[in-house]
Amino acid sequence: MRSTPHRALAATASTVAALAVALIPALPATAAAPARTTAPSAAAACTPTQVVGNGGFESGTSPWTQSQAGLITNRAGQSAHGGSYFAWLDGVGSTHTDTLSQSVAIPAGCSTAKLTFWLHVDTTETTSSVQYDKLTAKIGSSTLATYSNLDKNTGYLQKTIDVSSFIGQTVTLAFTGTEDSSLKTNFVLDDVALDTSGGTVPPGDSTRTPSAPSYTVNLSSDASGFGWTGHESATFTNASATALTEVYLRLWDNYHGTCSAMPITVTNVTGGTAGPLSVNCTALRIDLPAPLTQGQSATIGFDLGITVPSGADRFGHDGAFSNIGNALPVLAVRDGAGWHLDPYTNNGESFYSLAADFKVTLDHPTSLLVPATGTSTDTPGTSGRTVTTATAAKVRDFAWGAGPFSKISGTSAGGTPINIYSVSGISSADSQSMLATAKSAVDAHAARFGAYPYGELDAIIDNNYWFGGMEYPGFVLDLVSTTALTHEIGHQWWYGIVGDDEYNSPWLDESFTDYATDLALNKTGTNCWNSVSWASSAEKITNSMAYWDAHSSRYSTVVYNYGKCALHDLRRVLGDTAMTKLLKDYAAAHWYGVSTTAEFKAAAQAATTTDLTSFWTTHRIDG
Repeated sequence: MRSTPHRALAATASTVAALAVALIPALPATAAAPARTTAPSAAAACTPTQVVGNGGFESGTSPWTQSQAGLITNRAGQSAHGGSYFAWLDGVGSTHTDTLSQSVAIPAGCSTAKLTFWLHVDTTETTSSVQYDKLTAKIGSSTLATYSNLDKNTGYLQKTIDVSSFIGQTVTLAFTGTEDSSLKTNFVLDDVALDTSGGTVPPGDSTRTPSAPSYTVNLSSDASGFGWTGHESATFTNASATALTEVYLRLWDNYHGTCSAMPITVTNVTGGTAGPLSVNCTALRIDLPAPLTQGQSATIGFDLGITVPSGADRFGHDGAFSNIGNALPVLAVRDGAGWHLDPYTNNGESFYSLAADFKVTLDHPTSLLVPATGTSTDTPGTSGRTVTTATAAKVRDFAWGAGPFSKISGTSAGGTPINIYSVSGISSADSQSMLATAKSAVDAHAARFGAYPYGELDAIIDNNYWFGGMEYPGFVLDLVSTTALTHEIGHQWWYGIVGDDEYNSPWLDESFTDYATDLALNKTGTNCWNSVSWASSAEKITNSMAYWDAHSSRYSTVVYNYGKCALHDLRRVLGDTAMTKLLKDYAAAHWYGVSTTAEFKAAAQAATTTDLTSFWTTHRIDG
């Protein structure tokens, strides 16, 4: 998932995949597809959406068709993955067939369609080799996958299937369970979704908008720091010649709950009218009162509630210590591909936002330290409380923590203030080691790519993170790991300063950051490309997270390892001096902007007289 290379922590892909199981909320049947406002094009364009109705089975049986009544149920004996209802097929113990189906229209114009569902299997069969009872997932007459009594498990597991070949068709999605004459197997389904993304026909105006966002946030926490309530406003400008009639807020952390129990709630919207939630309740449309033409600005406001779930995660609390990443709603981006409303991925990042200014005021118990993005000042609040005000300019997101951390501070040789916040159980020696690493890393990256611009740098250290580490502007989460922390700090440049569309082009931050990490740790990547072995002709360094979510065991190998090796190879082609100049100049040219693969390839080609066409082909760098 995250920005630390799994290989740096010596974790196997299968271990990471097993640990990555997390809740994916179902989209309510009433959530409409977001309307497009971009100029019409000759062919259909894609608005990312979710097309399965009542995928969480919480709204009766429609539009599902059951082969017999009662397959959609909340009866005792099984439990839901989310909400109260689920679909229970078979479990009879004699020759039997159950089928659950619905018709779905997969819109044209999209390049990717992904079916996901959560499946629990339990059985009284004792064999470890024979599939006596089976569950088949089909679209039309095509079998997508078959599961059996051999897939028994103690809880739900998420299944992901690429169904992009059915884009533009109206088809029947069906799950059929069959049992033989003896011994029963229960196949329990929940939270079925079919998400589309990836527009193939741009609407013509490629200007990224809404631009120059400015967020003002005032929140107050409960005694634990797990619950926050208050108000947020966002002011923005339409940079595009195409009018804005709506904007979208990304409520990313609703991934960590369900649509009926959302960790992020937005109410009492002003400056526009709230539309339906979509994309598993992580996207909220706000219809503007009048079209916003090029150069005009507007402000929306809303009341905000945040409930931090239990868990040592980028959004979660590890005991008394909270991490609150991606919790503030931020504006989605519209560009030549339309609105970017990609689904949340727990395997990596989905985040794509433009550089913005934040002023965030956090009222909290004085017993809690609150590290945050930007530069913070503390003032006394009401009895027993402190008000932390954090300001940050030209950042893509805002994150903070809350808890009774142990804090040590220092300043790098280059002048960057650094604060290390440790949870209980982290030794003083380890905290000091991470402070030394942070000082060294921030200066090493700054020397190569440009001066660190975010004021202070805060790091929360917790060895319970399953993911290794996670980056936010001026704020990172990490294990006690020199490599991982150097990597996270490298993300301050590759994603933070030089932005990218993390869902559709994850290599632009992960490969570049891993390459930067190698350089900071004096690793040259010698012979690292020699061990490359591609899983298929479709596997490429530049694939999107839609692909990697469907091939999760290959994500870190290809995007982190092969990606950084490709950049080491490019350095050998260009020469050390030319590669150093290329990256420093490229960062300067895209400072607070957005990088694309095509732009980087063009910059690399301009840095050499060698034709790089075969290099990109050999290294599977498309775009």
